[in-house]
Order: sequence, then structure tokens, then C-alpha cells
Amino acid sequence: MIQTKNLIIGFGKAGKTLAGLFDKQGERTILVEQSDKMYGGTCINVGCIPSKKLIHEAKTDSFAVAMQDKDKLISALREANFNKINDLPNVTVINAQASFVDDNTVALSTGETVRAERIFINTGTTPIMPPIAGVDGERVYDSTGLLNLGDSQATAPKRLVIVGAGFIALEFAFMYHAFGSQVSIVEKFDSFLPNVDDDVRAIVLDLLNERGITVHLGQDVQEFKHLTEHTQVITDKMTLDADAVLVAIGRRPNTDGLNLQNTSVQLSERGYVVCDDKLKATDHIWAMGDVAGSPQFTYISLDDYRIVADDLFGNGTRHRADRHTFPTSVFITPPLSQIGLSEKQAKDSGKNYQVATLPAQAIVKAKITGNTKGLLKAIVDKDNNEILGVTLFCENSHEIINLFKLAMDNGVKADYFKEQIFTHPTISESLNDLFAKF
Repeated sequence: MIQTKNLIIGFGKAGKTLAGLFDKQGERTILVEQSDKMYGGTCINVGCIPSKKLIHEAKTDSFAVAMQDKDKLISALREANFNKINDLPNVTVINAQASFVDDNTVALSTGETVRAERIFINTGTTPIMPPIAGVDGERVYDSTGLLNLGDSQATAPKRLVIVGAGFIALEFAFMYHAFGSQVSIVEKFDSFLPNVDDDVRAIVLDLLNERGITVHLGQDVQEFKHLTEHTQVITDKMTLDADAVLVAIGRRPNTDGLNLQNTSVQLSERGYVVCDDKLKATDHIWAMGDVAGSPQFTYISLDDYRIVADDLFGNGTRHRADRHTFPTSVFITPPLSQIGLSEKQAKDSGKNYQVATLPAQAIVKAKITGNTKGLLKAIVDKDNNEILGVTLFCENSHEIINLFKLAMDNGVKADYFKEQIFTHPTISESLNDLFAKF
């Protein structure tokens, strides 16, 4: 039996950062990670970093070279993450599957048993693969598989069918189109990007059509039929031929193998760990990141760490509810970024609001780069000039949107951006024109 102050299950963003903090506090900590390919978590290994690397490389390199460059980057980052934590004097990293025996005891697949005063679950999520006939076929991939397709072939698939039309699906659609694939998207519902306003969604759809990426809405996939040379994606309305299929319909929590039924931890209907506003599942068990039902972004996982750290060593004032407004970006071309309320959400809220829009083609920098498709949109409270929400569908939006996190958190009013001094020529200076409309 190994005795330790802290046991962290999962080497994700929150878990590894917390391990570093415990080391500084001089507290003995064990960090258990079941896969040596997941040091650093989903983002570094099978999420944000490899996908954005491939999106970037697709502009200049061949499929094979881009995959090789991506692999080199991820290997280096994974090794750096492991060494950073494993070299800490008070932290031990163990490769094993963890299984709860009781609220304080965890059995490891290595045969060891760990007893800890505090336990932190940071096991993340994994792609959902639906119970559709043929889903286990060799040409059907989840996002992890498609990110590593270069391991088995030197060229991008000629025909890629993507099931789903969310953030991940759209990023892969633009990425593989840039690699030369003929891309088709099949979505079960009659619309996509439900939290995006109709005028913005229309431009996204226009961009997809412009690139020859076909979108089939309101079609339910019935079967993946595997033939000798290709796979047929059979919906309730049509059949598409594919050399590769990506299933991107969401993610589920990694809680199945933890045997949490042996503890007092509760799971939600969808399998996420039920936590309070400080991420406590019991008196001495916490969950952090995706597995806690937090929004599935690595920067939210980092904020989960901050909440737990404040609870343990700070003044205990941080809560999940504190971050009701945070930015998001989907890395299509151009990127689509949002914060706060959309127009339809503002309407549903009953607030007295006003809307301003600016087409990207009106921006000088957009004309210089040729990226003139897009729309900038701001929602402002008529009564107090408060910024309620911003949508930026334009070049560099993933960088600019962070300005509005700072502004909204600090009560900066809309007219501040109308008269702010920005460099020229930039996308940022278009905020003068957007907010001058109020």
C-alpha cells in the first residue's frame, strides 16, 4: 500500500498544473496516467495543438510532410510535459489504469494500491462513436484517428465524409479540404452551430459551398457499408461514397473504468462527475476539466485548477459560476470567435439591446490579405451601453476576441472601442467602425 497526500488521476492541463503546485507546497503527490501517449492531456496530444498545427501546415505543405511535422511537435511537447512533472522532487508519475476501491483507496493496473488524503479526477473525455452498423470499420475514424491518419497513408483521402457539423467537424472539413480532399458533411439536424446567429451561419455555409464542401442537413446516418475499395455512408435520404469517414458528434466522459460505484461520488445522466461550484465531488475528492462537465476547452480546465488551488491554499472565493462569460473560437478560415450573448440570446433574455454589424469586406486589412468573407457583430445594452456580446467572424478573430473578455470583466463600455487608438492596417482598427454604429 502506497500512502500519499495527493493522488491525481489524469495528466491533463488541470492535473499537471495542480501537481506542480503541490510540489511547491512540499506535498507528496502521485500522478497516474494510463497512457504514455497522453502526457499533457487531450489538447497537446489529440486536440487543439495537433489540429491547429495541421490547419496551419495545410496551407503550405503536403499531407505527408504536415503529418510528420505535427508528430515531431507533439512528441516534443509530450516529452517536455512529462519531464517537467516527473522531475519534481515531491511528485511521482505512474503509468497505470486507476480503479477506485473506496473513497480514499485506488487500485492500479500495475498491481499497486494507493491510499490518499485527497484525490483529483482529471480523466477528460473521449469521442462518441454511435451504435451504427459498420461504425467499427477500418475506414471510420474518430477525431484522434483522423489526426493520425498519416501513420497509415501518405496522402489525404480523396473523399472524406464527416458525420456531424459542430466545431470539431468544421475544423476538420476546412483542414482536409486544404489537403485536397473532397469533403461532405452530414448533419442529423436541420441546422448547425445552434449558438450562432442566422446571419453569421449563412456566411459560414456560403464559405463551405464556395470551397466545394457540401453540407447535407436533416439526414440521419443509418449504416456504414464497407466495400472493397471504399465505404458507403448510407443516410435515410441518400448514399455517399467515402475513402474515409470522420464521426464527430460529441465527446463522452472517461469515467467507465474508474469504478466510481465503489465511492460516494455521483455521476450525471451523461456520466460526468457531479461536483459543487468549487469542483468538489465529496469531502476529499475533486474533479477537474472535461470529466467534471466543465466546458470542453483547455483554458477552462486551467481555470478549474485555479478554483481548486484557491479552495485549498487561497481564500476560497473562486467558483465555476464566476466565469459565466468567456471567449470561444472555431478555427475555420477565417476563424469564428464569440463571447457573451448572440443576438438571439439577447432577444430571449428580454434585455433592451441594440445590434451593430460590419462586413469583413469593409476592413482595409482584410482587403490586403484577400480574406474579405466574414462579419463583425456587437450586442450592446441600450440602457447602460454595456457590451452584452461580440461575434467576430474574420481574420485574427481568435486573438482579438480576448480584448472583449477583459472589457466585459472590467465593465468597459461600448463607446470605449469607438474612440480607441489602434494600429493600422489591422483587423483590430475595424472595432472603431463597428462600435461607431451605436
